Amino acid sequence: MTAGFRPGAGRPPARRDPALASALAGAADLPDGEARLAELDRIAARADALGDPHSALDARFALVAAYLRYGGRWRIIEPVRRLLAAVDGSPDLLDGRPGDAELLRRHLRQAVEAAIGTPRIGLDLAQSFLDALARRVGEDAGVVAQLRCRLADHRGDEPTARQWYERWTAAEADPEAGCPGCLLVRRADLLAGWGDDRAALDTLRPALDGGVDCTDQPERALAVGLLPWLRTGATARAATAHLRAYRRHRRERAALPYLAAQLRFCALAGHPDRALDILAEQLPRLDHPYDDLSAMEFAAAGALVCALAVEAGRDGRRVRRPGHGDRPAAELDVATLGTDLSAEATRLAGSFDARNGTGHHAGRIAAWLAGRPTGDPVPLPEPDGVDEPDDEPFLPSAEEPAPLSLTQLTAVLDVRGDVYAVDAAGVVVGRWDEAVVQFRLLGGHGEILHARVVAARRLAAGRLAEAYEFCNAWNHDRLLPKAYVHELPGGELVLAGDVTTDLAHGVAPTQLGILVDAAVSTGVAYARAVAALP
Repeated sequence: MTAGFRPGAGRPPARRDPALASALAGAADLPDGEARLAELDRIAARADALGDPHSALDARFALVAAYLRYGGRWRIIEPVRRLLAAVDGSPDLLDGRPGDAELLRRHLRQAVEAAIGTPRIGLDLAQSFLDALARRVGEDAGVVAQLRCRLADHRGDEPTARQWYERWTAAEADPEAGCPGCLLVRRADLLAGWGDDRAALDTLRPALDGGVDCTDQPERALAVGLLPWLRTGATARAATAHLRAYRRHRRERAALPYLAAQLRFCALAGHPDRALDILAEQLPRLDHPYDDLSAMEFAAAGALVCALAVEAGRDGRRVRRPGHGDRPAAELDVATLGTDLSAEATRLAGSFDARNGTGHHAGRIAAWLAGRPTGDPVPLPEPDGVDEPDDEPFLPSAEEPAPLSLTQLTAVLDVRGDVYAVDAAGVVVGRWDEAVVQFRLLGGHGEILHARVVAARRLAAGRLAEAYEFCNAWNHDRLLPKAYVHELPGGELVLAGDVTTDLAHGVAPTQLGILVDAAVSTGVAYARAVAALP
C-alpha cells in the first residue's frame, strides 16, 4: 500500500489549503450580515478552484448556517445543492467528519421547507432534495412522509396530503424530522387548514400540557389553536391563549408565522381596535419577513383587520408604515393600508400559484378576506401582567436589575439621544464620530452584551504588518476594546474591536447606560487612533 493513500481509495486524500483555513477562521469573526455571507461564498468558490473539497464543504456548511440565522431562508438552496453534488460525487468526503452526514440530511429537510416558503424556488428542485433525503433515510421515514405531506398540502392537493399525513403519524420518530413539539404544532396547523378543528386541538394537547421538551411551547401551540377554539365555541380558552401567546410572540424575532393567527383571531372575535393596535405594532416585520409564505399570510390577515375596522367605523384611524427600500414612510388611513396589504397578499399568492400550477393560495387568501365575526365580541380576560399593545414596553426602574433585553438597550440609546438602527436580526447599529458600533445580544438567552466597533478608516493591503503592530500595541496598553484586523476580499484592511459583558444575573438601566457609554467612548477613541495613523 502506498503511503498517504487510504485503503480502498483511488486517489490521495485532498489537502486543505492553509490560506483557506485562515480565511474561514476570519469569516467566523465577521458580524452577521452580507459581508460574512459574501466572504463565505468567496471562500467556497476559491476552494472549488483550488481543488480543496473539504474547505468547500466547511464554507458551505457555514454559509447555510449563516443564511438560516441571518434571514432569507430561500438562499440556502444553492449551497445545499452544491453540498449535495459534492457528496454524491465523492461519498468519501464525509469520512472523518463526524456529524456532517446528519447535518447534510437536516439541511436537505430545511431546503425543502425553504422551497415551500417561497415561490422563488421551483418545486422540481424541492422534489430533488426530498428524493435525495429519501435515499439516505429510507422512503418510509417519518421526515420523508412529513415533507411529502406538506408539499401536497402546499399545492392544494388535500387527498394526497392526507394519505401522506397518515404515513407520517404512523412512522417512528427520527432525528432529521425536527423538534417533536414543533411537529405536533405543524400537524395541528394542517388539520385546522383542512377543517378538522377538533382533531387539531387533540393533536396540540401534549404541547399544551407540557408533554414535550420544546422551548417554543406552549406559545406556538396556543397560537395555532386560536381559530380552532374560536370556531368550536371554546371562546374563553381562545381569549386566554391569545393573551398568553402574544405576550411572547410580540417581540420574538421568529414569530411572524404565528402573528397572522393573532390578527385573524382579534378580527373575527370582534375586537377591531385591538387588531389594529397589533397590526400597527407588528407592521414593520412585513419588510423583513421570515419567508414569503408568512409574509403573504400576515399581509392577508392585516388586510382583513383593515376591512373589518372600516366596517366598524374606524376608517378615520391612521397607521404609520415605516419606509423600506423605495417606499417612503407614511401615515396611512386604514382603508388605504388595507388596500396595500391586500395587494401584497394577492401578489404573493399569485406567485405561489404560478410556481405550483394551481389556484390554491389565491383561493385561500380570498377566503381569509371574506371572513367575518359570527357572534358577539369574545370577552377578553384581564391581561394579568401581559403587556398590552398600546402600553409602553416594560422597563425596570433605574436601579432594578432585570434580564437584558433589546428594549432596555434601545431605551438607553434613546435617553442618550443617539441615532441608530435595528436590523432584522435585532442588531443595533450606529455611528459615533469615526466609529461604527454594533450592539447585539448573544448567549442562549440573550444575556451577553456584545459591542463591536469598526473604524471608518481602512488601510491598504500592504500595511498588514503595521496594522498588526498597531493592534498589538493597543491591546498591550488598553483594556478596551480588544483590537484585531480583518483582511477583506479586495485586500483592504479593516481594524475592528469588541467588548463583551456577561449579564446573566440581570442589569439595571443605570448600569447598562454605563456599559453603553464605555463601549461608545472607547470605540470612538480606538477609531480616532486608527484615523490618526500616517
